[in-house]
Amino acid sequence: MFAIDERDPTPLYAQLERAIRVAVATGGWGGGRLPTVRQLAVELKVNANTVAKVYSELERAGVLETRRGVGTFIRRVGGGVVAAGPRAAARALADRFLADAATMGFSADEAINFLKVRWIDRKREQSDAKSDE
Repeated sequence: MFAIDERDPTPLYAQLERAIRVAVATGGWGGGRLPTVRQLAVELKVNANTVAKVYSELERAGVLETRRGVGTFIRRVGGGVVAAGPRAAARALADRFLADAATMGFSADEAINFLKVRWIDRKREQSDAKSDE
């Protein structure tokens, strides 16, 4: 259901958070109740505290909701999944970018500045390609 790569330098909690966000954003999670903290920890072979931390952070972010005695669910608003759609997918992509940049030792500001410079370079490259036609 959610994949964790032990060889990936990204922290396990960041990998799990990213996997859940992507599954929610892309509709990869069919809905319904998420596994309990203990079930998911056993399945992924990670500490239960890691799963609890991710669930808690996603709950604070408004992606998940926990109903006492019932379980943890994808938060829904007005009948739809709150995190579905292109904005949520873009948010998951941004989260992944920032998490990956952090594992490489870059601050968020450095990563964003790099992205801005790269965007300008791409625009220039595209403009040069059109000029050559």
